[in-house]
Amino acid sequence: MLNALKQNRLYTNKALIVLILLYMFIALCCGKRMPPLPPVERVPQRVEIEGLQRGNAVLLSWTMPARNAPDGSILNIDRVDVYRYAEPSTLSLSLTEEEFASRATLISSIKFSNTDFGLKKQTYSDRLEFAGQPIRLIYGIRFVNAEGQKAAFSNFLLVEPTAKVAKSPENPTTEITEPAVILRWIAPNANVDDSTPVNIVGYNIYRKEKESELFTQINSAPITEAKYLDELFEFGKNYQYFIRTVSLGVDGETVESLDSNAVEIAPKDIFPPSAPSAITIAAAPNNLSIFFATNPEKDLAGYKIYKSTEQNLPLSDWTLLMPEILTTNTFQDKRVQSGTTYFYYLTAIDNAGNVSDPSEIVSETAP
Repeated sequence: MLNALKQNRLYTNKALIVLILLYMFIALCCGKRMPPLPPVERVPQRVEIEGLQRGNAVLLSWTMPARNAPDGSILNIDRVDVYRYAEPSTLSLSLTEEEFASRATLISSIKFSNTDFGLKKQTYSDRLEFAGQPIRLIYGIRFVNAEGQKAAFSNFLLVEPTAKVAKSPENPTTEITEPAVILRWIAPNANVDDSTPVNIVGYNIYRKEKESELFTQINSAPITEAKYLDELFEFGKNYQYFIRTVSLGVDGETVESLDSNAVEIAPKDIFPPSAPSAITIAAAPNNLSIFFATNPEKDLAGYKIYKSTEQNLPLSDWTLLMPEILTTNTFQDKRVQSGTTYFYYLTAIDNAGNVSDPSEIVSETAP
């Protein structure tokens, strides 16, 4: 009996030791440190750029991404570095990203804040100095965060600029007429490198309403004279205009100049319609029917008809037949007496309240 009791205690002690060792093993495993994970990349890896030559500058543009990381955090971008590499245009196009990184020149570092992000368009203008020989310019940009980490390069933009681009138009002016706003300007007399003859294909006209942010080209093809008639304007609106010269560039492509000075105009309708014409009268018992041609003005509101039994009475003393504006080109005067001769004249009125000159005076005797 005693031996059996000792044997049970031995088994109990061994089980307790096993439990203690197992607990220590679990504790050691749970406290073990793993190798550190690499930090989450906080710099967007790539951006697409566009660009073109305009006058004596290359204009680059790109869209900032809305977010920086999968968790939707704000962009951790401190700046955008702009690089340019120039080489003779006769060389073959075989530049690798590593070669561009080692040969390109950092021409600008553009600082950014959080307000610059959110799919906003960003631009950079690289002013060109022409050396008189054909060159090829290659541009690339990349983001750099506050820790100095650099993202991969954007796509590479290739531009072969030409020095024979006309300068901007000068001294644009505006004139308001009823059918159109007339723009005039002075044509440039030299190219951006001061060479002549000036390389002019034509001109492009840009317009925007003052409250709008973007100018829009309003001519469908280059204008060949230093004058343009904007017939699509509206009275009562405030417009701004500028003009660009169009030149012939490399490989037959057209290149625009930089913007001319902008001009602002707020056209007001002070132009009365033409006087009504071709007035005739048809007589019937107790009725004189008046007919006349429809005015050509697009903003015409209608007509007013005046009546008198005395032809030489001052026009201001004639009787207005109806207070409302007549919107048709016919009218029946039923307030007539047989045997009496009546005289009539008309005026036309537009939507701005401008009144035409009086029409010719016509007459008829009521039967």
